[in-house]
Amino acid sequence: VKNGVIYTPDLSAGALNGITRNTIFHIAQDLGLEVVQKRITRDEVYIADEAFFTGTAAEVTPIRELDRIALGKDDYVGSRGPITEKIQSAFFDIVNGRNPKYAHWLTLV
Repeated sequence: VKNGVIYTPDLSAGALNGITRNTIFHIAQDLGLEVVQKRITRDEVYIADEAFFTGTAAEVTPIRELDRIALGKDDYVGSRGPITEKIQSAFFDIVNGRNPKYAHWLTLV
């Protein structure tokens, strides 16, 4: 995340075109956040305002450091940033059935 924009590796960089990734795209859109798919360099990650992983097992997990360099800025260096927190909170509301807008995404087992 940089200047309020979420950057994600494009598919040609090896990113998996998975369900969790696409879910985050929908959440970001609902929150009014821009998502840009592009190749991302290590240097861009080092200067990111915040960063997070997504995936089936990772769900939405903040990245606190890379190569022993703390990521983030201001009061949240090395911790979860505000956009990550919004995305993570919305994601958990959806998967735990607390957001009726996405109820059709869930399968009761």
